[in-house]
Amino acid sequence: MSKKLWQASLIVKKNSNLFAFENYISKKLKIKFNRNYKKLLNWSIKNSPEFWSRFWDFSKIKGIKSKKKLRKSKIFYKNLFLPGSSVNFGENLLSKNNKEKAVTFISENGFRKERSWRELNLNTHKIAKFLKKINIKKGDRVAAYMPNTIETVEAFIATTSLGGIWSSCSPDFGSKGVVERFSQINPKVLFITDQYFYNGKKINILKRLPEILKFIPSIKNVVICNYPGKKFIKNKFKFKKINIFKWNKLMLTNAEKINFKRFNFETELAILYSSGTTGKPKCICHRSGGVLIQHMKEHQLHCNIKENDNVFYFTTCGWMMWNWLVSSLASRASIVLFDGSPMFKSSDLLLKIAQREKITLFGISAKYVDALRKFKPKLKYKFKLNKLRTICSTGSPLSEESFKYVYNHIKKNVHLSSISGGTDIVSCFVLGNLYQPVHIGEIQNKGLALDVDVLSDKGKSLKNIKGELVCKNPFPSMPLKFWNDKNDVKFKNAYFNKFKNIWHHGDYAEIKKTGGFIIHGRSDTTLNPGGVRLGTAEIYSEVEKFREIKESIVVGQSWDNDVRILLFVVMSKNFILTTKLIKKIKLQIKKNSSPRHVPNKIIVVKDIPRTKSGKIVELAVKSKIEGNEIKNFEALSNPEALEQYSNLKELNI
Repeated sequence: MSKKLWQASLIVKKNSNLFAFENYISKKLKIKFNRNYKKLLNWSIKNSPEFWSRFWDFSKIKGIKSKKKLRKSKIFYKNLFLPGSSVNFGENLLSKNNKEKAVTFISENGFRKERSWRELNLNTHKIAKFLKKINIKKGDRVAAYMPNTIETVEAFIATTSLGGIWSSCSPDFGSKGVVERFSQINPKVLFITDQYFYNGKKINILKRLPEILKFIPSIKNVVICNYPGKKFIKNKFKFKKINIFKWNKLMLTNAEKINFKRFNFETELAILYSSGTTGKPKCICHRSGGVLIQHMKEHQLHCNIKENDNVFYFTTCGWMMWNWLVSSLASRASIVLFDGSPMFKSSDLLLKIAQREKITLFGISAKYVDALRKFKPKLKYKFKLNKLRTICSTGSPLSEESFKYVYNHIKKNVHLSSISGGTDIVSCFVLGNLYQPVHIGEIQNKGLALDVDVLSDKGKSLKNIKGELVCKNPFPSMPLKFWNDKNDVKFKNAYFNKFKNIWHHGDYAEIKKTGGFIIHGRSDTTLNPGGVRLGTAEIYSEVEKFREIKESIVVGQSWDNDVRILLFVVMSKNFILTTKLIKKIKLQIKKNSSPRHVPNKIIVVKDIPRTKSGKIVELAVKSKIEGNEIKNFEALSNPEALEQYSNLKELNI
């Protein structure tokens, strides 16, 4: 039996948004649920279109709701919810306009800045006015190479209010990573900050601007922001046919009130990027209405976010959790942004912020909890955290030790909500709820209205056995498309290649007797160190530049409740792998991809396993080093090559 760690009191349950929604549905449809999550979940799955329509009314989404609940299609992702409805995403995020606090920014060195709802509205209007002036219209792409600051939030809301398509990369991506992403979508304008800080180190981002503009000719306008609390880095850039603007000067203009035009529910909202496992990162285009209603459902019904709450998530602008955090403004909550190293000068820095800012929802990665457990093994409720009701953890599976650590050291009476979804759906498939207890090592249940299951390779539902995580019914936050993907070829291959008309997510998962889920990590070859999905292609492109290396293969190894990156190399003739060469390889990967892409180990091998068609087989190597069954052994042209990956002493240290 799995151990129960926490359960909400009856008072907490009755004061929850989930209970209010249950009562709302009960009165409208004359159905009784009696605070039974399983019953409510089953109803929401069987009556999915009805659920989404009713939730729109309950959450008071601003827009025009169609009477039609679903336009059915035989093609899974062509099912349209609330067809004919219209919303303005930006209007919904600017849910208040008063002197109360809307957004707080905190840097790793302690600089703090607040923005009221009124100021947020005014600044967003100014940026929207500027975007209109440079002729940004519905469907135009707006790119941001920015840290997690208030200005980034304002640029995002302004873009969406005009029907523009937002796309962002965090500054820890090198210029090559930025070019690989943004060059595919042809943005007209780039928001960029002058610098950023990580673990006390200052990094000049403006130095990268000439290369970015050289390879992305569609950018005709650049807006430069200075990092909060720091002096502006002076620059003397002069580019032909490119207009350079400074954020501070745009803020001196008069604001024009935005006339919020309502766009079709399916209108493009944002482009996020896949990890780039098999080439350039795929451009995942998300829809406005679907993301809005899905996020509000997760915030209000699963995370119990209420008006005036203080919501925090440790994230960069390159991760989908940034979008998730920012859209909690639509639930009239205040958000807290942090930029920098989460352990700068103090391993419990984020907990200090949580106490000082009276955080109600504290969002972190599983890796952060694991690191805190090692650095502060005897924390023993050092912080009061009186306002904290919910701790969310995502990015990678949360270990049983970390579950116990939260309750034994951070806070006893808190809803620990381990959540899992992804960039693909910019939301969650499985997450928490206040009706059910928290069991050690388990995500509580499926999200409402999502028919999530775990299947065998033959498509049979599994219980207490690892299998493939799937969703068997359509849902509003399905991506609209991949950018530049004619006839949805890549799209269908990504999600619908394994099971017919069922969303295949690419995670290994397990459903327990409690109804809870355990996510066992990616079932494809995506790397996942620290919970951040990374592709192997970006590492290969750098390693290939070294003449000393003939060929290579990159895999992730499960290690110490996380994943570490292993780079196996076959050396060119007359070359050996020296310490100097290892440093050179790591530095180049760090510079041109990101620090997260840097391999933990670089190991020499004599051969790399390949399929009969000549493709290297990452999954087979991963399976071999972790002692798992190799499923495609018969497809290999040189299966004997796998033997050298067994019992390597480097893999145990």
